[in-house]
Amino acid sequence: MPEPWFEPNHFGAWYGALVGGVGGGLGGTLGALAGMLVPRGIGRPWILGTMYVLVAAGVAQLLFGIYAWICGQPWGIWYGPVLGGIIFTAVIGGLVPVARHGYRLAEERRLEAEGLRNG
Repeated sequence: MPEPWFEPNHFGAWYGALVGGVGGGLGGTLGALAGMLVPRGIGRPWILGTMYVLVAAGVAQLLFGIYAWICGQPWGIWYGPVLGGIIFTAVIGGLVPVARHGYRLAEERRLEAEGLRNG
């Protein structure tokens, strides 16, 4: 077994606290804001942009965790990044098409209302 990159217990605890706490809080806040703003068609660039950044962060975590696992690192080093990567990629990545569709529907409603006002 190769030498661990970090002390596994401390790395796992800090990684879990930061990614789980900060990342989870950010993801939850983003979901709440998207739930309020997407149906109104507000904030498209920064809601979708933040979603893309978080999905990219999830993919990066997943790749790091898989690389650590392949290199034979202890469980405390590879498990947190793999778990965080799967959650960020799957949950937020799965919601990107939902948000895009919601913005498309909001734009259609706006155009229809504008046509009724001018018609």
